[in-house]
Amino acid sequence: MSVCRSLVRTSLSTLGRKSRSTRHRNFSSAGIQRISYSISATSTTLSCSSLPSKFLGFSPYRASSRSYHRVLAAAVSRDTEEEEDSILYDVAATMTGDLMKDTVEDLLLNKDDVARLMKMERKSECDPNGDSNRWFPYIDRFRAGNLVLNSGEVIEALDPYILDARKERIRNVVKNRSYSVCLVVEGLSDFGNVSAAFRSADALGIQSVHVVSCDSSKRYRENRHVSMGAEKWLDIELWDSIQECFVALKSRGYCIATTHVGMEAVCVYDMDWSQPTAIVVGNESRGISSEALKLADLHCSIPMKGMVDSFNVSVAAGILMHHAVSNRTSRLGFHGDLKLEEKRILLAEFSLRHNTNAISIAHEYAKRKTGSCIPPRL
Repeated sequence: MSVCRSLVRTSLSTLGRKSRSTRHRNFSSAGIQRISYSISATSTTLSCSSLPSKFLGFSPYRASSRSYHRVLAAAVSRDTEEEEDSILYDVAATMTGDLMKDTVEDLLLNKDDVARLMKMERKSECDPNGDSNRWFPYIDRFRAGNLVLNSGEVIEALDPYILDARKERIRNVVKNRSYSVCLVVEGLSDFGNVSAAFRSADALGIQSVHVVSCDSSKRYRENRHVSMGAEKWLDIELWDSIQECFVALKSRGYCIATTHVGMEAVCVYDMDWSQPTAIVVGNESRGISSEALKLADLHCSIPMKGMVDSFNVSVAAGILMHHAVSNRTSRLGFHGDLKLEEKRILLAEFSLRHNTNAISIAHEYAKRKTGSCIPPRL
């Protein structure tokens, strides 16, 4: 009897595999072609009218559409043993990669993209009201079309749309941010190294990074996994020449320290990092340019005890920034040194960067606020 049961189970299992194989071939040839997605001003949706009901979660004869991200989440939670489900998930995952924007490479090759990252109005280099001893790039103004909001109004407008845990995280980040130390990367050809340096800067509370004449001959298609999206929260400035960059930094009160191995180089452990300092790292193979060495205020080096005489450029940048933050904390008792008003402005800036809908929400708030101030007609 047990032998008969085993034969029956084997036959049913074979029939089931054949059935799934047939469905897989039918779906592979035509099913993927029925997937289409569209991007609207408010959301990205995956519109599917003839896909397997098990995957999408609605009856097969009811025309419908669901949020793209909800469809993707549903796909992950379904039984992955079904081959057609795996195919749909792979297609959806590919779409996710295609929709990612503002990668490090895209940003560094397009100045307009970098400018769009920063939302609050920036002060000019020759602002007569600025503090010559310290640099803060923003003024308390956000332009919503023809209307203007201050940082407090921006925070009030966006506060209901940000989760409490996220707001607390942003506040803690702002508290530990500083512009007193900034990073300059000169002529890096590996966007992965730039991404890694950005990630270290964000993690250590260094808000300002500068990129000089990136070599676009060697490109990497996707480095967001390296930077972990850190570029979204940094102030990135692009420069066409090292001279242009250094002139701007010196006008902002920075001492420019280039990394260089030489007799005149100062050990990073002997430097006073409590003063505004710009750390400059150079190309992966050529190092710091001769022009940068000539224009710098001092040269610094990291002591090394091994057989090699250099670090990877992103590693060197991370070591320098970490030591700068540690030295500042030891000397001053803290690294984050923004004034109360500056913290509020940067909090508004981060709130505007938090979500792609934040700008439109702030614009609507400005319109409602202006409308409520208009006296009624008699």
